[in-house]
Formats: sequence, structure tokens, C-alpha cells
Amino acid sequence: MRQVDLNCDMGESYGVYTLGADELMYGSITSANIACGFHAGDPSVMRSAVRQAIAHRVKIGAHPGLPDLIGFGRRKMEVIPDEVYDMITYQVGALQAFAMQEGSQLHHVKPHGALYNMAAVSPALADAIAQAVHTIDSRLILYGLAGSELIAAGQRAGLSVANEVFADRTYTPDGTLTPRSAAGALITDSALAVKQVLQMVMEQQVISVAGTVVPIQADTICLHGDNAHAVTFARELREQLEQQHIVIQAVSANS
Repeated sequence: MRQVDLNCDMGESYGVYTLGADELMYGSITSANIACGFHAGDPSVMRSAVRQAIAHRVKIGAHPGLPDLIGFGRRKMEVIPDEVYDMITYQVGALQAFAMQEGSQLHHVKPHGALYNMAAVSPALADAIAQAVHTIDSRLILYGLAGSELIAAGQRAGLSVANEVFADRTYTPDGTLTPRSAAGALITDSALAVKQVLQMVMEQQVISVAGTVVPIQADTICLHGDNAHAVTFARELREQLEQQHIVIQAVSANS
């Protein structure tokens, strides 16, 4: 029986600024990627997000990014592996402390934005992330772009990994995400997004922007909670998956 995890980036509010419909998204997802203060979030938001995840029985994941609040962590930075190792350690350690104080623990780590995309194609940066995660807690699952260098690095480090696919993003012929700056990077039609997800989960392939078939493994599906129809789409997608007898549950170690 097929199964898949539904994850969403959470805790991205900051101070007086609110981003995303977190409380409403928790009912549709099985794992939450909580911002750790570098690209978004702050200490109080982190604690609140951890508490919400626990209340909804959703797995808690750290969502570390580049130190770029203004750019929301989506701008590339010139960083070396040692810096990335320390960034991951700092952010994951912070969220880990909140989870422990609230009587829970971390389930996974998923890098954010530009750091995620950079690690998808850079073995050196991917290894730095994977090694940092492993030394913090080798039981943590590393989420990364399906078939990417980050997945390979996680496997080299001895971590359990989750190949991630995106409901609302298009793909290039090499299996990477179409850059947000390019036309057609985002899928705004919910019917098309659902169709793409079902194809990735059931047929293990996706059609690229060039019209080519790209093999893909879908262990976890990323949903974004910061667009106008996020809550409605999340519910619709979950319903469509369940209608196809696909089990919705969090990724387990060594799965």
C-alpha cells in the first residue's frame, strides 16, 4: 500500500509580522518544518509552533536557512561548508531545545530556500548539512529534494532520508525545481497541482517544463501555507490522495 507524508513550512512569522495560516494547516499535514530564526521565525514563534505541532500530533522538524530575514532565505549567499555546518548546528540545536522543554523531540530536518536548493546540487554543502544533522542526532530524518545531492549526502552519513516533492512547483528536465524567478515556476491551478502530485506518488514520475518525463520518488510532499488558497488546497489534496487509497502518515526512520 502506498503511503506519503504531507509536510508544511511553519513558524515563519516574526515579531509583529504574521505569515501563513499555521493553525488551520495542521489539520491536513503530518509533519511540520519549523523556522529556526535565521530566515524567519523568532524564539516565541518557535515555541508556539512546537506547541501547536504537539497538540495536533504532527511531527516536528527543524527548518534551518541562510541568515537572511529580509530576503526570507531565498537569496543565494557565498558560504563554505564549515559555515553551513555551524548554521545547521545552531538552528537545529535551538529548536531541539524548545521541543525538549515541551516534552517532545525532533523528527526531521529540512533546509530552507536557497540553502535547500544549493545543497541539492553541491555535494560539499550537502555533506556539511548531513554531517551536522548526524552529529546532533543520528535518528533524525533528512528531508531533501528527491534524487538530489542532499539525499545522497544523507545516505552517505548514515541518516534516514525522505525524498521530497512539491505540489505547487514545476520541475526542470534534470529534476531540480524551476527557479522562482522563471516564468511558470509556480503552479497556481489547484487541479493541475493535484494531478502532478498523484502522478508523482502513483507513477513515480513528473513532467518537466520542457515536456520530458522525469523519474521521481515521493516520500513526502511539501505544501506551502503562505498563499491565499493554502488551507483549501491542503484539504483537497489530502482528500484526493485518500480517495486513491494512499495512506497519509509521517515518514519513519529507514523507510
